Amino acid sequence: MNLAGQQMTGFRRWGRWKRILFVIAVTIFIGSNLLYLTPAGAKLRMLLAETAITTQHRDWAWFFVGGAKRDEMVQALFELSDKNAEVPQDMKEVDVTQEEKRQGELIKVEDISGTRWVGKKMYVYDPKAIRIVVPGKQGVGERVSSMVKRTGALAGVNAGGFIDPGGFGNGFAPIGIVMSGGEVLHNDTAETTPQHIVGFTKDGVLLIGKYSTKELKEKQVSEAVSFYPRIIANGQPLITSGDGGGGIHPRTALGQRKDGTVIFIVIDGRQKHSVGATYREVQDLLLAEGCVNAGFLDGGSSAEMVLDGNVITKPSSPDGGERTLPTAFLVFENSDDVKVNNIWQGLKSIDPGGTYDPNKSWYNKNKSPSPSPSSKPGTSPSTGKNSPGPSKSPSATKSPEPQGTKQPGNSTTKPSDNGAKNSTKPSPNQGNTEASKKPETTNSPKP
Repeated sequence: MNLAGQQMTGFRRWGRWKRILFVIAVTIFIGSNLLYLTPAGAKLRMLLAETAITTQHRDWAWFFVGGAKRDEMVQALFELSDKNAEVPQDMKEVDVTQEEKRQGELIKVEDISGTRWVGKKMYVYDPKAIRIVVPGKQGVGERVSSMVKRTGALAGVNAGGFIDPGGFGNGFAPIGIVMSGGEVLHNDTAETTPQHIVGFTKDGVLLIGKYSTKELKEKQVSEAVSFYPRIIANGQPLITSGDGGGGIHPRTALGQRKDGTVIFIVIDGRQKHSVGATYREVQDLLLAEGCVNAGFLDGGSSAEMVLDGNVITKPSSPDGGERTLPTAFLVFENSDDVKVNNIWQGLKSIDPGGTYDPNKSWYNKNKSPSPSPSSKPGTSPSTGKNSPGPSKSPSATKSPEPQGTKQPGNSTTKPSDNGAKNSTKPSPNQGNTEASKKPETTNSPKP
């Protein structure tokens, strides 16, 4: 018997678990060599690090690229998001009076797909039909499908970021600005401090960038939430090289054509049927649709689209259910008749939840106790969901920049006066992170 045959005979004599452990060891050895010693492996590690950075598990990026490189990537992502947000928007680029007229058709929904993802695309032909809606009661967020049914809306998608401790937040503590019907419902920083926002003016023009509540009022903005990044400005793509640095995640985004038509995109992710999309893929999709301005909303496990009260995408929560959220963009037949109450008014603090309860369904594990009314809501915790920021060692944050992270910050958010000072950036979407402070002075949610 030759040497190879003798080795195989010896291998077969091993016990079952010994053989399994041997195969695992060989697989790890070969995989690590491919991952760390080849150009293709280096590219994959960068993609995995980008994906981890824009989630609540930013510390995982350390495993792929090391702590120093991770912090460098986070800082670069923040700086790029801020730079793109500050590109002046030409408000005359969109002429809502020329919006496409369709007989009796206000919205249209279509399937979309890419090389590793599927999702939905919703056209809204009258941008003034879109409103920001918030939960119907204090203390806990609300599922988008519930908001749609409760208000009689035609359709909706998730909107802004929120503080999400451990990924089990109750969806009641928004990050940044929330406006509906021209009224500021929530603002966690000074009135003059610019924050990343996505919103609509009273005339239906989509506005994306960094603005203070004072500037939003001057521009007659009616609906707004905080999130980022911005990806198209005045018809020009803002991601011109690479994939945008945000990894692959479930996504929610929106854009607007010159005629006023708004296009909402929701892409499933973190599942067998759909892994997720990059910033660049979503940008290119909206560019091909003729959008002149576009940006991201929260992503990750929050990403979803609802039509006629039914969830038509597949959320990436462990049980596939919807999360309770603080805000949603809903589409109404008669949007002027919709009254949105300020559920944060009079609260001394806002409890974001975050307690794991295995006896309840995943998206409803953290109902916060009813907050006690008093004075205004205000500042958000020093750390929150949706915002990346350089961290010293494995830690994370979530804010509306790069989509796809939700991080915990303090367990409760304390209200702030209009004289509040700078706060940290929460870490789309996507979807959650832990807090790390950004060496800058603006508050912004993260994708």
